[in-house]
Amino acid sequence: MKKEFSTAWKASSQPRKQRKYRAKAPLHLRKKFVSAALSKDLKKKEQTRNIPVKKNDKVKIMRGKFKGKTGKVLEVDLKYSRIVVEGIQVTKQDGSKANVKMQPSNLQITEMAERKPKAAKKEVKKVEKKSASEKRSELKKTDKKDKPKEKTKETKKSEKKKWDT
Repeated sequence: MKKEFSTAWKASSQPRKQRKYRAKAPLHLRKKFVSAALSKDLKKKEQTRNIPVKKNDKVKIMRGKFKGKTGKVLEVDLKYSRIVVEGIQVTKQDGSKANVKMQPSNLQITEMAERKPKAAKKEVKKVEKKSASEKRSELKKTDKKDKPKEKTKETKKSEKKKWDT
């Protein structure tokens, strides 16, 4: 097994390779690892089950000690795949409060922050096959346009007269 991240890696049934893929993945791919489920109305609107969590999304906690509470996403930690939700805190032994970092699988997105719309897929132009003779005739037409006109004897004489005077 190589040490570096492989972009060609598709899948493996070996847990060690799966863990390695997630641990060595670059940040632009780790964004997909912080995906959370969408609420029913958002599922219909977006036509997908889950979407990567973004700062300022409103989420509902579905599992754990804080189940049922909602809040705004304050921070998304791609390195550790953790999310900090506003208002979800624990009291430490010394009395101070600390934010709880949640796993995205335990969250459900109820309202999404503004996202850039994905670019529409470009329509693929159908290329008509042309015969060799048609291609040659097109090349000849473009060659005539590109080349400067050749000087005739008359134009050369008139230019020579201009220089003489």
